[in-house]
Amino acid sequence: MREKFIEELFLLGEGQRVRIAGWVHRRRELGGVVFIILRDSTGVVQVVFKRDLLGEEQMSLARKLTIESSLIVEGIVHRDERAPGGMELHATNLQVFNLAEDFPLKKDTSKEVLFDYRHLHLRSRKVQALLKIRGTFIRSLLDWYDDHGFTRVEAPTFVQAAVEGGATLFKLDYFGRDAYLTQSSQFYLEALIFAFDNVYTMQPSFRAEKSRTRRHLTEFWHFEAEMAWATLEDMMNVVEDSLKQACERTYDECGRELDLIGRKFEPPSGRFPRISYDEAVEISKEKGVDIRWGEDLSTEAERAISLEFDEPIFVTRYPKATRAFYHKVDPEDNRKVLCADLLAPEGIGEIVGGGQRIDSLDELVKRIQEENLNPRDYYWYLDLRRYGSVPHSGFGLGVDRTVWWISGTETVRDVIPFPRTPTRLKP
Repeated sequence: MREKFIEELFLLGEGQRVRIAGWVHRRRELGGVVFIILRDSTGVVQVVFKRDLLGEEQMSLARKLTIESSLIVEGIVHRDERAPGGMELHATNLQVFNLAEDFPLKKDTSKEVLFDYRHLHLRSRKVQALLKIRGTFIRSLLDWYDDHGFTRVEAPTFVQAAVEGGATLFKLDYFGRDAYLTQSSQFYLEALIFAFDNVYTMQPSFRAEKSRTRRHLTEFWHFEAEMAWATLEDMMNVVEDSLKQACERTYDECGRELDLIGRKFEPPSGRFPRISYDEAVEISKEKGVDIRWGEDLSTEAERAISLEFDEPIFVTRYPKATRAFYHKVDPEDNRKVLCADLLAPEGIGEIVGGGQRIDSLDELVKRIQEENLNPRDYYWYLDLRRYGSVPHSGFGLGVDRTVWWISGTETVRDVIPFPRTPTRLKP
């Protein structure tokens, strides 16, 4: 129904005829001439409607156009430095498919109302730019793993055993049995490394956290990977290399979108600093955060630490009490485990969590019992240690938080099409 996308018009010469399709983004009328900014997925262009080119009947139709009306326009390319991008289309034919009602979103609409109308707000150029940045980052991240010997797999959403912990589980009735929405695909990825060595998945995870902060979602997109024959150091190297490439490609391919949202993003280039949990606690204290050794890093502590660095930073070897049972105990200090969190700079905080997994059956059973859990609930996970267990490591990356850092928006809700929070279940 259309010959060109809008971005293709700017490659055409003066006087060429073309047919395009899109939605009215802006509209004004001056001296009997109607000007609209037409939008499609690739950009915007100014379309000029004049009576001498359209005729009286179609000119009357052009005067009725409203914001978000959908239409097809045929016209002549005309170069004009006063027009956005230095080019406009002089319409010779207009076909309206839907004359939109009065659009409910205005310049002064509050942020909460914008989320109430998220199904319409997605059409804004800023939201469109954010979602293009998101899509480019995801594609670039997956490309790295596809190119480095990882196999993409999938894991179930309904699970019976918790990975992270019971406090944030979404419980549901599964045909008369208790089940939960998955918090992580980790256990299933661990099973798959025995067939494929290195695997990854990207799918939603769910946390029943009542946090109403700008960095929390109850449903978030989770990129996870597990690697056989891999140590904690191996895991951190993979995270660093893949994240650098994904950030660089997003920067290279989304310059227009970053400019549109006013973001001055510099992709990380140097080595990611690596500090111990002990050092992280000291930095937090120096910045006035109330924290004692043995406590998990709070949001305030993560923010204080990340503001000290220009690059993402690994915090390693947390106390055992702050981590789930499957982390391997640090052989140099049995109070700690072989784990690492990656904190994004600018106060964003954690975007990656991972570590080396316990590969000994006896050690894993002991840790499960120490956490007052029933080993029978983890029978198949324990089987992985009975039949050919190997040293292995893995991690989970929060896609939404990472894109939030790249885009520099106010809240993580801005970078996901339809965010879910404790207070938002629609649209």
